[in-house]
Amino acid sequence: LRRFGILYVALLLCTVSALSGTWSPVAAGRSCADTRQVYAEKGYSTSTAPLTQISGEHLRLCPQDYTCCSSQMEETLALQSERDFLKGIEDTSQFLLTTFTQRHRKFDEFFRELIDLSEKSMNQMFTKTYGWLFTQNAHVFQELFVELRRYYSGGSVSLTEVLSEFWSRLVERVFSLVNPQYQFSEDYLECVSKHAEQLQPFGDVPRKLRVQVSRAFIAARALAQGLATGRDIVNKASKLTPGSECVRALMRQWYCPLCRGMPSLRPCHSLCLNVIKGCLANQADLDTEWNNFIDALYQVSEKLEGPFNMELAADSISVKVSEAIMHMQENSVSISTKVFQGCGSPRPVPARSKRSPKEPGGNRRPFRTYSPEEKPTTAAGTNLDRLVTELKERLRPMRGFWVSLPHTICNDERMAADVTNEDRCWNGQTRGRYLPDVTGDGLVSQINNPEVEVDIARPDVRTRQLIMELRVATNKLRHAQTGQDPDFMDSEEPSLSLSLTNPETCEEGSGSGGGDRGERYSDDWPGYGPYSPPHNKPPRNPASSPGKPPRVRERNGSKWNRNNGHGRVKSATSGPAFASPPLLSLSVMVTVATMWR
Repeated sequence: LRRFGILYVALLLCTVSALSGTWSPVAAGRSCADTRQVYAEKGYSTSTAPLTQISGEHLRLCPQDYTCCSSQMEETLALQSERDFLKGIEDTSQFLLTTFTQRHRKFDEFFRELIDLSEKSMNQMFTKTYGWLFTQNAHVFQELFVELRRYYSGGSVSLTEVLSEFWSRLVERVFSLVNPQYQFSEDYLECVSKHAEQLQPFGDVPRKLRVQVSRAFIAARALAQGLATGRDIVNKASKLTPGSECVRALMRQWYCPLCRGMPSLRPCHSLCLNVIKGCLANQADLDTEWNNFIDALYQVSEKLEGPFNMELAADSISVKVSEAIMHMQENSVSISTKVFQGCGSPRPVPARSKRSPKEPGGNRRPFRTYSPEEKPTTAAGTNLDRLVTELKERLRPMRGFWVSLPHTICNDERMAADVTNEDRCWNGQTRGRYLPDVTGDGLVSQINNPEVEVDIARPDVRTRQLIMELRVATNKLRHAQTGQDPDFMDSEEPSLSLSLTNPETCEEGSGSGGGDRGERYSDDWPGYGPYSPPHNKPPRNPASSPGKPPRVRERNGSKWNRNNGHGRVKSATSGPAFASPPLLSLSVMVTVATMWR
């Protein structure tokens, strides 16, 4: 009877062990050769690795059953699981990082070279056409490109002011050239440039150039900055410091099977998802702002490919400037007459004959743009259409990246078992089906995560900062889609001025930041219909916005200063002084032009 009792107890223990996946009486002597081999292949010494399974009371992370792991092995494998996790994040996000880094470099190189080519084209064209007259005044054009480069590079530069100052300085040079029989003081030329808006000596060319250049440069800078921001965001978001609960869960799913003597057993797919979702709870909260950011990048790139084409804008600078000069030359008599009426009669050049008409440009040749075969390309031999197409192809799969990251990691056969292998995978305790449900995405959803304890009341500060960075970048990109520079929107609201042809009617003037929200794409870009984004800002009261003081040139520099004590130019005749505001005033005002009709 005693012998029967012993056999019964032994049979009962074997039955229980079989149901639990272990063979307790036999496991103690089971070989750990497979575990030792895998452990050694990872570069660790097997000096502390048991030869056969031992009791697991010393384990802190894995089930305390018979095991092939010592305490030191468990600690080492926990650190290894953290490294594997971070390596998986790095490998998965490498596509994003590479794309943003390479695309930013290519676009930046391309845009900078376009500016260089535009300046080179202007120098060649104007040198052939005007010869020494251009070289004498080349600094006016050089300063324009210096400011354009400074704007693109991120400088605090208003494109509207840059272009307005360029036209103001150019009108003085050209006015002197078309009237060589007169001698003009700097104050007289200041009078000419100050009232150039009413005179419109260059016709409608300055407005058209401003529309083209502003929209294209704003979009180009926003795209380049956006790509750099995307690179930095990915860099920061993928550099994690897993918490202790995350490391515990990673160890339990990846290396506890090794400690149990089953190194080839992979965690169940659902187990892997719960663990990784718990570890990446904060990163998943990037998803909404990340998708908005990717969409904004995509839309700006489309605008650069279409109505805000940077190649066409850069190529048009020299052509439109030449058109403007020719317009003023052809209308020099009427323009000069109006100037003499408003600014007074200039003094003739003493004891000097009139300059030969051949001198200021008698050898003028017709201007032209590039033919399609000569379309400028970068040293890499590419063009804007190709760059944009390649970028858009890479942006599409980036949407939803942070939410899909756990699925991407767990779909790797090295990280988890296939979803079809639900009954023969590691469920956290033994071989078998994983029963808990998969949690949702994001921090709040982890309240029910059975694998990782996450404090949902304490959002990660670093992730919140990344969310704010994404919002700021998206906001800039969205403004760029409408041709607006958010850095100058508040100071460059559309101004109101009285029409010269009809003083009774108010017409809308220049747009904010070069955006010209009320202007049509078809004005300058054939094939594109009218554009009229919603006006979400109420009109400002002209009476509450006094005009800014006029600008006065520094005689020893190329910049303009604002000075309350200077800028009023009196007429050389007995007529009244001008009451009109200066050209380039950016505040909202009403202009009464009595002299320029």
